[in-house]
Amino acid sequence: MTFYEATILGIVEGITEFLPVSSTAHIALTSQIMGVPQDNFMNAFNIIIQIAPIFSIMIIYFNTLFESLEIWKKLIASFIPTGAIGFLFHHQIEDMFSSNSIVLWMIATGVFFLVVEYLYTKRGHNTAELEDVTYKQAITIGFIQALSLIPGVSRSGSTILGGMLLGLKRETSMSFSFLLAIPTMTAASGYILLKEYSTLPTDGFSMIAVGFVVSFVVGYAAVKSFLAIVGKYNFTPFGIYLIASGILFGLFGVEL
Repeated sequence: MTFYEATILGIVEGITEFLPVSSTAHIALTSQIMGVPQDNFMNAFNIIIQIAPIFSIMIIYFNTLFESLEIWKKLIASFIPTGAIGFLFHHQIEDMFSSNSIVLWMIATGVFFLVVEYLYTKRGHNTAELEDVTYKQAITIGFIQALSLIPGVSRSGSTILGGMLLGLKRETSMSFSFLLAIPTMTAASGYILLKEYSTLPTDGFSMIAVGFVVSFVVGYAAVKSFLAIVGKYNFTPFGIYLIASGILFGLFGVEL
């Protein structure tokens, strides 16, 4: 891997991690286009740069996170169902990885976005602030987030849609989804790093550092932009993009 490739992959990760478009699929596509070997180093690189956007979220929501213990309680409550399901069924989940299933789930998520946005109205979505999210809503979102354990289902996409279906306003659902990434992605990345520790490469840390820093900076800008755009518009373009990209990935036989 070159510094150029590490930078490009960091940009892709930063942009797609919190957008409902399956960051895993986009990283796989980008690395294959550039001819980056899919080896142990690439696996380690992917895991570590996925952690960077978490710090972006913590900075953006710094006041919310460190002024409200109640938010943390609800985030932990929401994470528990996903963590438990992932722990109990991780072997079955690993067996589900295939290019065809990932493409199909990307398309299905896109269709679901279009349906939810079509049915969405301001009336009936009364949870306007993060502080108003109930424990029942938080735990239910956690169960919905477990769908993202299925390869091709976007974590942010499933939680945002779940929140909207449970009565959260679009912006509130998006913010809760971003914050829920902190315990979820920390646990997932930590688990994989511990599991694969013996196979991790001992060189190439400069490339990982470049990817990490770029992913952090781009992730910060992407989240800020995403909040501004969706606050004015909706998720319909992301639904269309997911369907179109899923079809293209399938047609061109991208190995995901």
